[in-house]
Amino acid sequence: MTRTAAPSQRARAAAGQPAGPGFEVYGPEGAALLGGRASLTLVAETDAHEGPTYVPGEDALYFTTLPRAGSTLAPGTPHAAIKRLALDGLSFPVDAGRLSVLPAPVHMPNGMTLGHDGSLVVCEQGTMAEPARISRVDPRTGQADGLVDSWGGLRLNSPNDVVVRRDGTIWFTDPSYGYLQGFRPEPQTGDYVYRYDPASGRLSVVADCFDKPNGLAFSPDERTLYVTDSGANQEPGSYHVQRAHHIVAFDVRDGVHLGPGRLFAVTTPGFPDGLKVDQAGRVYASSFSGVQVFSRAGDLIGQIRLPGAVNFTFGGPAGGVLFITADTAVWAAVLNTAAGVAPRHYQAPEGW
Repeated sequence: MTRTAAPSQRARAAAGQPAGPGFEVYGPEGAALLGGRASLTLVAETDAHEGPTYVPGEDALYFTTLPRAGSTLAPGTPHAAIKRLALDGLSFPVDAGRLSVLPAPVHMPNGMTLGHDGSLVVCEQGTMAEPARISRVDPRTGQADGLVDSWGGLRLNSPNDVVVRRDGTIWFTDPSYGYLQGFRPEPQTGDYVYRYDPASGRLSVVADCFDKPNGLAFSPDERTLYVTDSGANQEPGSYHVQRAHHIVAFDVRDGVHLGPGRLFAVTTPGFPDGLKVDQAGRVYASSFSGVQVFSRAGDLIGQIRLPGAVNFTFGGPAGGVLFITADTAVWAAVLNTAAGVAPRHYQAPEGW
């Protein structure tokens, strides 16, 4: 989510929280996740805002930058960018020389994920002059190809976060934050969750029950879709406690439709933004105090204390590192994500 006022807002909301980055554990499952060797380390100081995406073949982290305050009203030009951070295994921090900007013609990029073909699937929020869309970006060249920018002939609002299912379909959230923050036209559609099928070109609304749908992630077996609702944040810098600040879970039916949503967890302090699920099915959501971790039943079992955390992704040599973007830096939490994993059999991913 693009929030130029968010860092100070999160700092205010986290007042009274324990000082400094670290871990908090609430019960044995949280303790098992730390495994006795957990660490939280600064990776690099940079304007890392959203869309962290780890590319295993490169040992690199891609992310979208924090838009520069005051520049978002100028139409037609990108005011945020995609950056690449070349990592060195688990050696942190990394030298600033390992940071580079991907020359991709994207407009207000926000959420991202990795496509089955190795491309970056990007949420472009658009501007007053450029359309909001989901695009596919080649991480080697920066070439960007639009995938979808409208539903039923109506323009998208400002796509926020995205995930690719193993069948190649693209699921994304489309809240109207671009309009509320002054860089997108008045919405033509609701704040929906969509499913896009690249094979057929069909875009479908799969959920319309949100105030402001934000982060989303599938369970390991892809039978459940989790979506955060950050409706408590409306105008920039706001927090309306009486509005939504929770996570909703849906059963996925036939890989195409969603069953009725059910409350999974309410986050506090603040509203949730980024969302991920680890290999054991634990759910991670950002809050004003850091990254909160929930059991599969929705119980809070621990927290990575890091005020300013926005979004995150799993990566590293063994996939057990949570890379966290916090607007001014990238952090790495090394966790024991294999704790509690039950044997599962997955279908191989299908290409696009």
